Amino acid sequence: MNARQNFVGQSVVRREDARYLTGRGQYTDDITLPQQSYGVFLRSPYAHALLKRVDASVARRAEGVLGIFTGDDFKAVGGLPCGWLINSIDGQPMKEPRHPILADGKVRYVGDRVALVVAETVEQAKAAAALIDVDYEELPAVVDIADVAGAGAAVHDEAPDNQCYLWSIGDESGTDLAFKGAPHVSTLTFRNNRLIPNAIEPRAANATYNPSDDSHTLYVANQNPHVERLLMCAFVLGIPEHKMRVVAPDVGGGFGSKIFLYGEETALVWASKQLKRPVKWTAERSESFLSDAHGRDHLTKVELACDRSGKFLGLRVNTTANLGAYLSTFSTAVPTILYATLLAGQYTTPKIHATVKAVFTNTAPVDAYRGAGRPEATYVVERIVETAAKELGIDPAEIRRRNFIREFPYATPVGLTYDTGDYDATLNRAIELADVAGFPARKAASEAMGFKRGIGYAAYIEACGIAPSSVAGALGARAGLFEAGEVRVHPTGKVTIFTGSHSHGQGHETTFAQLVADKLGIPMDDVNIEHGDTAKVLFGMGTYGSRSLAVGGTAILKAADKVIAKGRKIAAHLMEADDSDVEFTDGVFKVAGTDKAVPFAQVALTAYVPHNFPHDKLEPGLNENAFYDPSNFTYPAGTYICEVEIDPATGVTRIERFTACDDFGNVINPMIVEGQVHGGVAQGIGQALMEFGQYDTMGQLLTGSYMDYAMPRAADLPTITVSTVKGTPCTHNPMGAKGCGEAGAIGSPPAVINAICDALGVKDVPMPATPHTVWRAAR
Repeated sequence: MNARQNFVGQSVVRREDARYLTGRGQYTDDITLPQQSYGVFLRSPYAHALLKRVDASVARRAEGVLGIFTGDDFKAVGGLPCGWLINSIDGQPMKEPRHPILADGKVRYVGDRVALVVAETVEQAKAAAALIDVDYEELPAVVDIADVAGAGAAVHDEAPDNQCYLWSIGDESGTDLAFKGAPHVSTLTFRNNRLIPNAIEPRAANATYNPSDDSHTLYVANQNPHVERLLMCAFVLGIPEHKMRVVAPDVGGGFGSKIFLYGEETALVWASKQLKRPVKWTAERSESFLSDAHGRDHLTKVELACDRSGKFLGLRVNTTANLGAYLSTFSTAVPTILYATLLAGQYTTPKIHATVKAVFTNTAPVDAYRGAGRPEATYVVERIVETAAKELGIDPAEIRRRNFIREFPYATPVGLTYDTGDYDATLNRAIELADVAGFPARKAASEAMGFKRGIGYAAYIEACGIAPSSVAGALGARAGLFEAGEVRVHPTGKVTIFTGSHSHGQGHETTFAQLVADKLGIPMDDVNIEHGDTAKVLFGMGTYGSRSLAVGGTAILKAADKVIAKGRKIAAHLMEADDSDVEFTDGVFKVAGTDKAVPFAQVALTAYVPHNFPHDKLEPGLNENAFYDPSNFTYPAGTYICEVEIDPATGVTRIERFTACDDFGNVINPMIVEGQVHGGVAQGIGQALMEFGQYDTMGQLLTGSYMDYAMPRAADLPTITVSTVKGTPCTHNPMGAKGCGEAGAIGSPPAVINAICDALGVKDVPMPATPHTVWRAAR
């Protein structure tokens, strides 16, 4: 029996790329069903207004129109649910106003859904939508998160002061005491700018109803189809869950914006039953800007107390978080559980206290966007650490070293327990790769040409693999955070994996195949990965929070362990041995200490030929599943170093060097990991330098297209040096793996801004650091 290839740890080329690059992917908009009809949403042009009248009588008579639906049609169904309950400091639950499918009596942001028009063609639906007569009574808009209480208007009657909750974490009195006697206190106030996700594939849905068995099928661009089905069936439409199939086919990026249950697909499911026709809707990019859940948008004051040597004594944070007009699926967890629990960073700060005020505004709902709370926390910590270093005259790398956590497990003052880490290793490697020693010479060369050069650090940590369910439940989660996996071995020894995780660019079809091929000792080509279909896959929680490998991969491996255990019993019968003497390595079952052996494929075939094994003791077949609920988060960490050159005459900032050094534990596919870091860094640079979802005082989105919302292009990005150190393996999953999908977007914004501040010799430059912003700061 020949030695086989080990796949884990190898840069195997992504198997899914061939179909993507040759146009053979199948996305939701590619699916056209028999008798297909098309939906168009009429959206509010006002940020805040009463709906006095919605008259669709003329529009209903327009050519090709099959049906027009308004908020009146949805009064009997539930509103879109929020998946995370947050209690205020006083113990009262958050304010949770109804989130209607279509606006009911009032619109609350520009782009709010007013009506759904269904017609034979998209063009006919658009034409009919233009004929709907809506009488709006405009109201004052609540936009400025710094003064929502004084806005003179309430987004919801249930929250007259526009406050959803006031929440805190940490030791307030102990933190106040640490500040009282501190020799030095650094302070910053800044805004973490609002971002608009802009996945390459816009949101899309195609809903169909089968009257023969009263069942629904929804094709949707979504990151967690089982959660989509559960929320829609149980909380909104009242459809029996077993009568609803949700299929998320190929999805062109999500970045968090496709986790949530939206009103559009919910309305389509309802309408498809009314019309007995399939209804498809694909967002236009202008719709996406207006109606996709946005990200970030925090206003924060942070204070860091230090002694004269730079040792951190206490951290105090006050944040106002913009939730937008309605509570999106996970919106309430982002500025609390996913944000404030990470404010310890990589440091031994003994006392930390954070207060978060979450507010409603007449803007698009705000929810998770790549990193979801972790980028905001890292920005707070790493900006104030860099500021303290400058004010105390301590090298930025040295002040971090003086405060690094070095003993594990480590319980932070804000509720998490880091299981493992080596922050010195990533910092030292990043300094080496960034050639920090050569920076003074490069700075002098820039100055000789009239430019300013700066260097900035960011040492991030994040909590990935969103779980465990018991902890999440105690913190307000209204669902479990486990994952499911099934390993189905066919009679020929080929294997199909069914996973509750969903791939929308992460490379699951490759990495999961690598895991299983290594585990079972079979070729990767013998492993097929299935995901995204609730009719095929066990109930799983989907993909977000860098959880796919650590949680979903572990569920798959646990199912594979069950396959091997059963296979050992079958092999023992074939070799006339006791199963306790049978070993399994490299795809072969062997009797220890003998030359008896049978390959995996023979055992697989035997499992489906019951008379060849003791079927009175074993069921036929070789098909196992497992659910996995982690005991802790995983904690990837790293150091990013950015070097910029600025033209003070124009404010143009050029990133000359960017170094990312990460500890992801054990890495399954280095090439895919590097790609994930590249993509995350690009998004982080976009936030730092150019992206900003901005509204005017009337609640009109000023950045509603690529003419106004700047996205990074190739010329804006440097060559990114990526290094993954020989990491500290996660201690509680069998792979020792940590998440990697969000790291680049977490560590890069503070590294870039720290570099700009260093170049200009200023305390702060707000994001995004556009040329005009930098030009002003330089003066």
